[in-house]
Amino acid sequence: MSGSPTLDRRDFLKSGAALGVALVIGFHLDARTTTDPAQAQEKPPVNPFDAWVRITPDNRVTLILEKSEMGQGAMTALPMILAEELCVDWKQVKVEQAPTNPKVYDHGTGGSGSVAGSWLPLRRAGAAGREMLISAAARRWNVNRDTCVAQDGGVLHGARKSFLAYGELVEEAAKLPIPDLKTVPLKNPSEFTIVGRDIPRVDAKEKATGTAKFGIDARVPGMLYAVVARCPVFGGKVKSFDATKTKTVSGVRDVITIDAVGKGAFTAGGIVVLADNSWAAMEGRRALKIVWDEGPSASESSATLDKQFLENAAKPGKVVRNDGDADGALAGSKKKIDVSYEFPFAPHATMEPMNCTVHIRPDGAEAWVPTQAPQWAQDVIAGVSGLPRESVIVHTMLMGGGFGRRYQADFVMEAAQISKSAGKPVMALWTREDDMQHDFYRPASYHKLQGAVEADGKLLAWKHFQTSTSIAAMWDAKGEENPEKSEFGTAVFIPYEASNFRVEYTLAKSGVPRAWWRSVEHSTSGFVVECFVDELATLVGVDPLEYRLRLIGDDREIPDFVNPKEGKPLNTARQKGVLKLVAEKSGWGSPLEKGVARGIAAYYSFETYTACVAEVSVKDKAVKVNRLVYAVDCGRPVNPDGVRAQVESAAIYGLSAALYGAITIQGGRVEQSNFNDYELPRIGDAPKTEVHVVRSTEEPTGIGEPGLPVVGAAVCNALYALRGKRIRRLPIASEDLA
Repeated sequence: MSGSPTLDRRDFLKSGAALGVALVIGFHLDARTTTDPAQAQEKPPVNPFDAWVRITPDNRVTLILEKSEMGQGAMTALPMILAEELCVDWKQVKVEQAPTNPKVYDHGTGGSGSVAGSWLPLRRAGAAGREMLISAAARRWNVNRDTCVAQDGGVLHGARKSFLAYGELVEEAAKLPIPDLKTVPLKNPSEFTIVGRDIPRVDAKEKATGTAKFGIDARVPGMLYAVVARCPVFGGKVKSFDATKTKTVSGVRDVITIDAVGKGAFTAGGIVVLADNSWAAMEGRRALKIVWDEGPSASESSATLDKQFLENAAKPGKVVRNDGDADGALAGSKKKIDVSYEFPFAPHATMEPMNCTVHIRPDGAEAWVPTQAPQWAQDVIAGVSGLPRESVIVHTMLMGGGFGRRYQADFVMEAAQISKSAGKPVMALWTREDDMQHDFYRPASYHKLQGAVEADGKLLAWKHFQTSTSIAAMWDAKGEENPEKSEFGTAVFIPYEASNFRVEYTLAKSGVPRAWWRSVEHSTSGFVVECFVDELATLVGVDPLEYRLRLIGDDREIPDFVNPKEGKPLNTARQKGVLKLVAEKSGWGSPLEKGVARGIAAYYSFETYTACVAEVSVKDKAVKVNRLVYAVDCGRPVNPDGVRAQVESAAIYGLSAALYGAITIQGGRVEQSNFNDYELPRIGDAPKTEVHVVRSTEEPTGIGEPGLPVVGAAVCNALYALRGKRIRRLPIASEDLA
C-alpha cells in the first residue's frame, strides 16, 4: 500500500483526459503484496499501483483493479468496502479489470486474501476521495469544510440545505492534492450502512443466464485451437511420433512440438495439434501415433510411495518444533495413544478445464487468461516472446473454479509457445482428461500422531510426525533444505495446551507435480489435529466438545510459529467462541434419531476461526452426511451472504476429498481420467448446511478456504460416535465402515 501517493501529476491528468475530466486515485490494493524486490534494489518503481478509483462528471464511480473473480465474490465485496467509505450506494460502483502493471509485483488472488488484504487499502482510497470531494464543495460554497458532510453520492451543507453530487465536484476535486493514505480519516465502523449487509452477487444474473464470459469463451479473429499430447508419465518426453493420419483430419492446420520448461513438470512439453476448431484439434490428437520416453518416474506408484512413507515414519525426522521433552513424556506415560493418518494426492477438478488464448505479434502480445496470477502470466508470455513486460497485455477472465490450480502458469506457457510458433492467436485448450492427469496435485502425506495424558486428563505430550511430497521442495529454490515449511500450517501452534510438544518432518520423494490446493496444508493438518484430539477425548472418557474447551484453557494469544513477524496470533477466546456457538446452533448433546450421530471439529486457518458439527448416517456401506452446522469468525463480515456461500462451497469441496476423491499413481501416471472414476458429490449428496457468522468488529480475515479443514474431521468423528471405529485414511473406503 502506498502511503503518500506518488502518482505523477501529468499521468494523473492524462488518466482523466480520456473522459474529459475525472478524479482518479491510484493505490496498491493488497497491503500484503510488495514491489518486486529485485526491481526495488535497482530503483524504486514509478507509480506502483494496481488499483484505481475513478469518479467522472456523470456520477459514475469505477473501481479498476487487478483481482481475479473465480466465484469467491470478490467483485461484490470489494466495491462494497469502497462504497462504504466513499458514501455512495454500492450499486453505483462498477468494476473494471485493470491491465497488468509491469512496474509492480503482486502475488495474485489466492490464500483467501482478496477481501482481507484489500480491506484497509480500499477504505483509505475511498476516504481519500470523500475528503477531496468535501474540500471541493466547501471551496465552491466558501464555507468551513467541517460544516459539510458526504452522503448519498454527494456533499451536503446542512445549514444551507445545499447538495452537490460528486460528478459536479470532480473538476475542482481533481486539482486538489491527494491526502496521505496512511493518515486519511476513516469512517467510524459504527456508522457503516453497507459493510455487514447481505448483498446479492453482482455477477449472478450473467452467470445464471449464460452471458458471463469465462476464459473458455474468448474469441479472437483468426484464432486457432490447440491441444497438446503430453507424455502420460510425469517427466517423460516424446521419443518419436507420426502425424500422417492427423494431417488428414478435416480442420487440422498443423502439427508442431513444444519443449518442456522449468523445474519438475512446470510444462510437460509435447506434440501440438492446431486446428480451426476444438473438435478437429482433439480428433487430430487421437490420430497421432506416439512413442514415449517415459523417463525415471515410470516406476513410481501409490504402493511405492506408501512404502516410502512407512520407511520414513520408522525413523526420526527433522525437528520442526520442540517444547519440553515429548519423547520422554511418552515413554513414561501409562495413558497414551499412537495412531497414523493417510492422504492421497488430490486434483483441483475445476469445472472449467485449463485454457488460455494468446496472440504474440512482433510489436506486442495480448492474452485472455482465466488466471489467479495475471502478472505471472504476463511474465511467462514476455519470457517466451522476448517482449518487454509492458508490451504484454493480459485480460483476466472469469474462472470456472480456481482452488489454487489457476495460480499456475503452465497452461499460459503452452499457449505462448504455440502462438509464437504459429504466428497467430491461439487458444490452448485442455480436456477434462488433460486436467485430471496433468494437474499440480495436493501433496500425498502420512502423519504419525502420539499423545499422552495425565490422570486428570491434561495433555502431557503431543508429537506429530509427517512425511509428504512437499510443495516447497518442488517450487522453492532451496525447498529441499526446508521442505517442511509448506506442510504443517497452524498444526505447529495448536490451541490445545500440552506440557510437551514436538513436530518432526521427513520429505518423501516423488515425480508427481504438486502445488496449492484449496486450504493447502490446512486441508490435511486440520483433519489430523481435530481427529486426534477427538481420540484423546475418548481416551480420557470426556465429551469431545467439553474436552476441547478444557484443553484450550484460559483466554490467551498464541504466537504464529509459522510467520512470527506478520502472522496474527491465535486468540483462544475466539476459538472457544466458535466452538460454543456451533454447539448451541447444532443442538450438541441433544437426542438424535436412531442411526444418526454427531461429530465436531474446530480449526484456525487463514487467520479465521471455524467450527463444524456434522450429522451423519451410514446405509449400504455408504456415508450420508445429513446436516452440517458451521460457526465462523472471519473478523468483520463484509458481505455475510458471501461468507456463507464461501463456507458452503468449501464444505462441498472438502466432502469431495473425504468421501470420494483420490488420485492414484501406477507406472508413473495418474489412473483416473474423468468424473466417472474421480467422483464428486451430486446435488442429492449435498447436506443441509447452516453457516452462523460471528458479527466480529475485528478486521476481515480469509474465508474462501477455512470451511474446508474441519468438515472431513467432523464427519469422521461423527462416524466414530456412530460405529465405534476410527477413520484415519481419506477418502473413506467402504471397508473402513464395516
